[in-house]
Amino acid sequence: MSLLGAISFCTKTAKIWKLVGNILSIFKIVIPILVIIFGMIDLGKAVIASKDDEIKKAAKSLLMRCIAGVVIFFIPTLVGFVFTLADGFNADGDYSVCETCITNPSSCPAK
Repeated sequence: MSLLGAISFCTKTAKIWKLVGNILSIFKIVIPILVIIFGMIDLGKAVIASKDDEIKKAAKSLLMRCIAGVVIFFIPTLVGFVFTLADGFNADGDYSVCETCITNPSSCPAK
């Protein structure tokens, strides 16, 4: 692969990065809603059953779901950090296009 092909990679694939950014944005909205709904259902069932073991199990399940939701929030930040590091080694700044498309899809220069 030539150096020119590596430099323009993010610009050429901006539509794909924008799609990934849009999907992550949707996940950042849907995941917390699902965590709240499933947590309410699980804890509601456990409280109605009035069994301590089921309440502990439901609370542990809710905690794991919350951790997964927080991890989903940090994926764009982690990806942006990686692209910022990679952009430091690239004189033309092409990786900033990838970072912008993933972290803020509405500002992506994709057509």
